[in-house]
This record gives sequence, C-alpha cells and structure tokens, in this order.
Amino acid sequence: MLHRRGRYDRLADIRRRDPVADYHVIYQATALYEFPFDTRMGLLLAFWRTFAVPSIAEVLAKTGETIHRTDRRADDTGILMYTLIKYGLDHPYGRTATRRLNQIHRLFTISNDDYRYVLGTFLFAPARWIDQHGWRPLCCHERAAMLTFYTTLGRRMNITDIPTTWDAYETFYDTYEAQRFAYTPAAAQLMAATEGLLGASSRALTPLSGGIIRTLLDPPLRHSTGVAAPPRWARALLTAALGGRAAWLRHGARPRSRGWLDEGITAKTYPDGYDLAALGPSGPQRTG
Repeated sequence: MLHRRGRYDRLADIRRRDPVADYHVIYQATALYEFPFDTRMGLLLAFWRTFAVPSIAEVLAKTGETIHRTDRRADDTGILMYTLIKYGLDHPYGRTATRRLNQIHRLFTISNDDYRYVLGTFLFAPARWIDQHGWRPLCCHERAAMLTFYTTLGRRMNITDIPTTWDAYETFYDTYEAQRFAYTPAAAQLMAATEGLLGASSRALTPLSGGIIRTLLDPPLRHSTGVAAPPRWARALLTAALGGRAAWLRHGARPRSRGWLDEGITAKTYPDGYDLAALGPSGPQRTG
C-alpha cells in the first residue's frame, strides 16, 4: 500500500523496543507523535464515560468543579495527565503529578472498583478511538506499553487488584460498564456542562461541537447521560471526515518531527503558569 515516505519509521522503532522496559518511551511516541489528536479525543471520551456511573457522577457533581469551573477542571486534569505522559512516572514532574493525584482523590470516598474503572477509561477509550479512527491501528507493543503505564500509575495510586493483561482488564472494563451504567440527573448535568470541551480539544470542531458530541457517544453512554441520538447523516458525515483524515495522514501527510507538547504544557485558565503541586480542588466544594 502506498504511503508517505517515513510514515512507518517510528512504528518500526517502537517494534524494536521492549514494550515493558521501554513502556514510557513507547507510550510517549504513541500519544505525542503518532496519535496526538486521537489521544486527546480518547481522553475526552474517557472523561465523559465516567459520568455514566452513578457513584462516580455523584462525586463529580458534589465537588462543583466540573459543573461550575469546567474549563479549570479540564485544564487541571489535562495538565496532570500530560505531565505523566510527557515526562514519565519516574521523572520529578511525574512524581509530583502522581502525588497531587493522590492528594486530590483522598478527599473523596471512592471504591476500588470505581478507581479500577476510571483507570481503565484512560487505557481503553483512547485505544478504541485510535483503532477505529487513527491512521493505523495500535500495534501489540503499544498496547503492552499503555497497559504497563496505567497499571504502574494505578499501583502508585494505591489501586488494588488491577488486571495484569489487556484481555483481562478489557473484560473487567466492559462488564463494569454493562452492570453499572445508568441514567442520573447528575450525569446529564455533568454532560451538559462539559459539551464545550470538544471544541477545546479541536479548534476545527468548535463551531459544530454541540451537534458532533452526539455522534461520538455510543448508545449506552448517550442513554446514561441524557444525550439524544444523532441523525444518521451526522454520523455518516463524521465517519467520512475522520476516515478522510486518517487516509490523508497515512498516505499524504509528513510524519511528525516534533512532539505535540515540545513547547511545554500550557492551559488557557493558567495564562501566567501554574504550580503542578497545587492543581485541582483543595476539598469538597459547595454547589449552591
């Protein structure tokens, strides 16, 4: 199959590496060079999927952060997650981000199963998006590296009984959703408050974010968050647009020579910079 020269060079390098020992190098290449847009979209979908679990939606709604300080909440999460992806779990910045995640989550009562599920959303939502809409599917080394990254992070967050293989974790993840997804007013409120984040993930989608969001959500997620089904033409249009983008990247676009975050991790709600150790809420907030 014809493709742009050099398009698969980074994949060849990934396949030469040890997917466990080199898990951060591989995941960094996947998320910041091979699939930066797709990873952002997958992480946004991961965020939305948590709304469909009543116990998680209740915690998110009670903090008030997602509903009343939506942009700041999204920026805090994005900065912390991309700090881990860019620098790695063992880098001083990565350790600070992990410590801050632990401090934030200790403020709330969250079950270990809910923690395992949320961790799984960061793994499976981006992976499934890439496999469906990326310019190529993930390779086995990339899956192994992503699994190692997130299970290592999970252990450092004191999450227990994390499945150790992709298939086992995916089975837990899908079973959890089938058993736990349910509509709640909190879920609908959270989704309504965060629809604008789609535009923040992609400037090209900003004018259409309100309509496109319905085409991105599968039926169980739509039902659980009170989102109406999209018209068939909208789904077909988005599928065609994403398919065309994937074909262009595969056959015509230059391979990335610079990573998406080479200029640093910035956020619009922190125009003067931020203190990584102070991101996020300091405690449960009143909602009114």
